[in-house]
Amino acid sequence: MSKGYNKGPIIKNFGPEFSKKLIREALATHISNIDHEICNAGEEDSFFVVDLGEVYRSYMKWRQTLPNVQAYYAVKCNTDLSVIKLLGQLGANFDCASKNEIDIVLSLGFSPDRIVYANPCKTNSYIRYANEANIELTTVDNPQELYKLQKYHPKCGILIRIATDDETAQCRLSTKFGCSVDTAVNELLPLAAKLGLNIRGVAFHVGSGAKDFDSIHKAVKDSRFIFDKGIDEYGYGDSMNILDIGGGFEMETFDKSSAMVKLSLEKYFSSDYCSSQNIKFIAEPGRLMVSKAFTLATHIIARRDLPASLKESNDLEAMLYINDGVYGNMNCILFDHQNPIPHVLTHKNNLCFDEQESDKATKHHFSIWGPTCDGLDCVSNRSALYHNVEVGDWLYFPNLGAYTSAATTSFNGFKNKAQVIRVASEDFSELEL
Repeated sequence: MSKGYNKGPIIKNFGPEFSKKLIREALATHISNIDHEICNAGEEDSFFVVDLGEVYRSYMKWRQTLPNVQAYYAVKCNTDLSVIKLLGQLGANFDCASKNEIDIVLSLGFSPDRIVYANPCKTNSYIRYANEANIELTTVDNPQELYKLQKYHPKCGILIRIATDDETAQCRLSTKFGCSVDTAVNELLPLAAKLGLNIRGVAFHVGSGAKDFDSIHKAVKDSRFIFDKGIDEYGYGDSMNILDIGGGFEMETFDKSSAMVKLSLEKYFSSDYCSSQNIKFIAEPGRLMVSKAFTLATHIIARRDLPASLKESNDLEAMLYINDGVYGNMNCILFDHQNPIPHVLTHKNNLCFDEQESDKATKHHFSIWGPTCDGLDCVSNRSALYHNVEVGDWLYFPNLGAYTSAATTSFNGFKNKAQVIRVASEDFSELEL
C-alpha cells in the first residue's frame, strides 16, 4: 500500500442525488424480503445502509480543504472494514488506540508506518506488541509513560499530548488526557532527553464535536512554544517534525474549523519554518469521514397508546418501541450526546423514504423507546412524524455513522451488531474493495 497522499484512482462521480436513490433501493429491497409472519428470529433486526460514495466525498473534502494535513482516520469511530479499506486506498492513514484496532488495519494489508498509536496511556503488553508490530509513533502525556516506552519500545517516536480548552466540545477529552504546557516543557522534554527517547512532536485534541475554534488557535500556539523548547534546549532539532492537530471535526462546521486551522498553522508554523524543520501536519478525523454515510433502519415492534388525559397534557399520541436503542446502535445518545432524528421508512407497506414531509399538514408526536427492559433505553422523548405509524412499520435514522455500531452492547441478550448493506454512489471499480 502507498504511504500518505497520492494522486489515487480515477473516480467517476455520481453524487448525492444518486446516493439517495441507492439508499432508498437498498432499504426497500431488504425490507421487502422480510415476511414478518414467518421470518426467523433476528431476520427483522435493525440494519445499516452505508454509501461508500459519501465516505469518498467526505475524504476528498478534507484533502481539498486541508491539503497539507495528512488524515489519520480514527478507527474507533467506525470499524466497518469496507470504510477502513476505502479510506486507506484513497490515501488516509490510521489513528489506532488499541491492539485490536492495530490488528484491523494491519490485517487489511496496510503498513505499520501508516499508524499512530494515539493513546497516551497504554498497558505494558500493548507497548511490547506495538514494538513487535513495528508501530513507530505514539502519544504520551505523563512521565510514567516515558519510563514504560524506554523499557518496552525505546525507539518509538513520541508526540507529547497537551491539554486544550475543550469546555464547549460535544465530548470533552482534556479532562482525561493531555498535560499542561508547563509539564511538557519542564518535565517531559528533559526526562525524554535523559532517557534517550525520540520526541517527534506535539499532539492535541480540542474535543469531539468542538464548537469553539479559538481553542485550535491556542493549541497551535502552545505547540510552537514546545517545539521551540525541544529544538533549542533539548537537541531535538533533527527529530521534532510532526504536529498532530487531533480530531473533533464535523462536516457542518468544517469550513469554520478548517479556516482556523489554516490561519493558526500559517501564523505559528509558517511555510519557511516548516521547510527549515521539515515539519508535517497530521490529524485524526473520524466523524467527519463517516457520520453522514450510514443510515439505520429500525422496525416498530410495539406501540402503547397514551390515555386521553396524557395526550392533552403533552401532545404525545403513543409510545413507540423499536428494535434498536441506546444499548445498541444508538448508544451515541448516551456516549456521544447525539440526537438521532427519526423518519418514516414504511407505513402500511408503503415506502416513505425521503418524501416531501413539509407538504404534509399533520404531525404525529411520539416518544420512542428501545427494546430492552431498562427505562434508560429512550431514543427520543418527543419526535414528530408525518404518519400515524403502527406496529410493523419501519423508521430510519440518517447520519448515524459515527460512534454508533462501534460501541454496541449485548445488554439484555439483544444482538446489536447490525447487518451493514453497502452501496456506492461513486465508481470504485479501480479499487480492490
